[in-house]
Amino acid sequence: MPPPSRFRDEPIGPRTVHLCVDMQRLFAGDTEWAYPWMPRVIPHVAAICEQHADRTIFTRFIPAAAPGEGAGIWARYYERWANMTLERVGPDMIELVPELQRFLPPARMIDKGVYSPWLGSDLRSHLSAAGADTVVVTGGETDVCVLASVLGAVDWGYRTIVVTDALCSSADEGHDALLFLFTTRYGQQIETMTTGELLERWQRTG
Repeated sequence: MPPPSRFRDEPIGPRTVHLCVDMQRLFAGDTEWAYPWMPRVIPHVAAICEQHADRTIFTRFIPAAAPGEGAGIWARYYERWANMTLERVGPDMIELVPELQRFLPPARMIDKGVYSPWLGSDLRSHLSAAGADTVVVTGGETDVCVLASVLGAVDWGYRTIVVTDALCSSADEGHDALLFLFTTRYGQQIETMTTGELLERWQRTG
């Protein structure tokens, strides 16, 4: 059972942005990087997008073009995961899953080649243009790219909200451990709530 939600007893304002992490075909279905329970998470992510598509930013993880490419330890990484490079999986696999692709536009998308969306991308400029003071995080994997996304949001000083039933991973142990840490170790800076709790509190603009 996931730990109970922990959030401030105050509304989520109109300067909020939904950051949906790496919900791509690359991690769905029959691939070596599949999140086994992505299908049960997609409806929760889609429900948030339905109400706030214009405040949603999707990230896409872009693997190396060929085995052994990448800076430093990433070259070794793509020797291990040679079958997940672009030349092996094909460009279509980096696209969002179809259930979320339909929200583009008005939702926006940024690409990244590492776990964190805060490095080597224009995420900060998107958030600045949106006047963002709060970042809501969904997607996968909880214990890899979501973790990097959440800690980056905290480091930049955003109110940071993790939607617990809109996350997925390929490792149950890592997922469960991160949810526990988000609600305990990081409880002063990270809020956790369900999709229903989020949508009840997130105020619409206009």
